Amino acid sequence: MNKIKPLLLLLIISTLIFAACSSKDTNKNTDKNTDTNKDGNEQEEALFEVDASIEGDITFWTWTPAVYEDIVPAFNKEYPNINVKVVGVNLDDMHNNLQNTLAAGTGAPDVSQVVQGQFARYSTSDLLDDLLQPPYNAGKYKDLVSEYNWERWKSVDGKRLVGMPWDVTPGVFYYRADLYEQVGLPSDPKELGEFLSTKENVLDAAQTLKANDIYMFDWRDLPAVQYGDSIGYFDTEYNWLRNTDEMADMIDFTKQGIQIGWAPQLGYMSDEGKQLVNQGKLASVTKGSFAARDLAINFPEQAGKWRATTMPLGLSVGLGGSSFVIPSQGENKEAAWAFVQWMVLSETAWEIFAEHSVQPSYKHITSLPWYQEHTNEFLGDQQDFKLYTEIERQIPVRRLTPLDGRAWTHYIEGLNESINNNVDSKAILQQIEDAAMREFATEIEELKAEMAKVE
Repeated sequence: MNKIKPLLLLLIISTLIFAACSSKDTNKNTDKNTDTNKDGNEQEEALFEVDASIEGDITFWTWTPAVYEDIVPAFNKEYPNINVKVVGVNLDDMHNNLQNTLAAGTGAPDVSQVVQGQFARYSTSDLLDDLLQPPYNAGKYKDLVSEYNWERWKSVDGKRLVGMPWDVTPGVFYYRADLYEQVGLPSDPKELGEFLSTKENVLDAAQTLKANDIYMFDWRDLPAVQYGDSIGYFDTEYNWLRNTDEMADMIDFTKQGIQIGWAPQLGYMSDEGKQLVNQGKLASVTKGSFAARDLAINFPEQAGKWRATTMPLGLSVGLGGSSFVIPSQGENKEAAWAFVQWMVLSETAWEIFAEHSVQPSYKHITSLPWYQEHTNEFLGDQQDFKLYTEIERQIPVRRLTPLDGRAWTHYIEGLNESINNNVDSKAILQQIEDAAMREFATEIEELKAEMAKVE
């Protein structure tokens, strides 16, 4: 017994030392990227290291402060010495305030969330840090996200990464499976997605539904609008992108659907739209992936009747999303980057974000079992997250520019003119391009000059 006791004591001490070392390693590396080595065995590589010694105060602006009530405490478990002050600001006010403080050179936050529709107004100058440069070196994360999500947060010329890729909002076709089945159309998500991949079948489905006093879409011009969303307005040289034969064909197709009467021309969340949904007279809507949440909140009694599939005509479109930016005037870049990096890469962060219908693009997250196998009771226990990732991987690259908002006005006014007065689609596209380029000609030259100075 006297000989056994020292051996037992040594074994206990060795076990404790090993446990301590394992715990230390876990605290250093928050998330792993699993690869396969040449022998076919999986090996883990740390995506980033947590340095708990980083300290300081940073201010973070967002229009959804409630989301970060859980994020910040979770972040502080790994970065206890970084104090994050979350400032909630109205969406429009926040982006205007950010632009004003950036221009003034003072008053901007250390980190700000920026929505896709407002991002481009900050991307043409050096007022935001290029995250491809030291101390960030974010280029090492490029292969973790889709090309679409990486490229859209760059400057117009594609040379600087001024927003850190975060979430995605793929366009999804949500539909009442029971209504589609009732009129003899495919109701299984995969089967319906494949069926609606051709123009002929979309028109057939719209005609079949309308014959039963049911609308297929809420807005009449959706295919033409969302095809445009997939390509954007300008390329990296500010050449107009929407005057093509494909765009004209999509407008012609949209006119055919309007003649059928496939949409009531109102949103499904309006009072009249909600009545149609409740009456079973609106069978489907094409929205961003957040819509599953909104449908469940507003129509809880229809749980289990809805499903999700790919958009008609094989379209893959990004319908929103946001990014995190680091203003150049910020003083605590190390703490700001630690916060941003943790939010976009940490599994802990994404477990929280997913609860708020925020969809990740990072492959090391979307490949995890809890994400891939997630089911949505409202969608009949369909694996919704897995579908969203499949759609997002197909979204084509588009460039965001400061002119997109006003370019939309030209496009939608011309589209309505073509629909309402039966103006030839190719002719209207030429008119739209001519009007837009006349208005933007001077600004385009100024934007190109500003972009050249930043280089």
